[in-house]
Amino acid sequence: MPTIKEVAKKANVSVSVVSKSFNNYKDVKEETRQRIFAVAKELNYSPNINAKNLSSKKRMTIGLISSGVLNDNVKDSNAFDIFKGVYRAVADSRFDLSINLIDSKRQTQQSYVQYCRERNIGGAILQGIRIDDQYYKELIDTSLPCVVLDIMNESDNGMIGSVSIDNAKAAREIAAYLLERNHRDIVVMAGTPETYVNKERIKGVEEALQSCGLDLEGLTVLEAGFSEEQAYLLAKEYLQEQQPTAFLCFSDLMAIGVMKAVKEAGLKIPEDISVTGFDDLVFCSYTEPALTTIRQDFIEIGKNAAQLLQAIKENNAVKQHVWIEHQLMERDSVKTLAD
Repeated sequence: MPTIKEVAKKANVSVSVVSKSFNNYKDVKEETRQRIFAVAKELNYSPNINAKNLSSKKRMTIGLISSGVLNDNVKDSNAFDIFKGVYRAVADSRFDLSINLIDSKRQTQQSYVQYCRERNIGGAILQGIRIDDQYYKELIDTSLPCVVLDIMNESDNGMIGSVSIDNAKAAREIAAYLLERNHRDIVVMAGTPETYVNKERIKGVEEALQSCGLDLEGLTVLEAGFSEEQAYLLAKEYLQEQQPTAFLCFSDLMAIGVMKAVKEAGLKIPEDISVTGFDDLVFCSYTEPALTTIRQDFIEIGKNAAQLLQAIKENNAVKQHVWIEHQLMERDSVKTLAD
């Protein structure tokens, strides 16, 4: 295992400067700090701050590593519900739990293994990771047990598990729900292209359209990055030129943005335009009208993730991916059109 002296030598700095960089001292120049991080990553070095405790520590720490949660809309309770589910599964086990918040930039400063080793994490649950994130790219070769959420594990690495609903199936169901009610001019308000769930939901919508013999070339997809504000702006701009019969949104937050734009355009929901969401956040039954959406049980997702991680750690995992059931919540935001 590389030492701090080796990092200092290769980065052409003193040992104390390396130590200060990893402890975020402000008297180290950012250029120097980044050079040290790059060398440390190359050498696979991380400060072993827990070394003196490791020999006596009998309980393994499970790390819930959540990316981007600090940027989430305050209305979005998904991450917190996942936290609750993980905690419920870990609370009575022989494992400890640590919650770690990161972003994409942080992932470039330390490798996934380095990040976990520095915090004495023996297994991790990764939430909010995108398929273009650095940590996701590193998972294929990891020897550290981990479970990713909302990404289907297709690796043959036995140390990786995954938990999610069947996003393609759920999107297919809600698209079919609109089609069965004679909607043909449907606008898809999609999320972030680089996310696995977005790709799967697009796939599900396309499958529903194809099953009805509809041409995919006519499908309008607006990419709002799962942002309420961006969905509002895109819908507002679109409605200045055209009026679809329905918006199919890949998140409830985007649906809220769309509903705002529809109402500001002087149109009624669902009389003029129908709107659907995805997630079933707590406010969905209180919107006006109440929002038809796909329900995900995020607490159950978190609970199953922790249980799967423990099974992988103990070599008892009988499957590497766990499907969580979803449910179509039919409310008042969709109108059945005349034939």
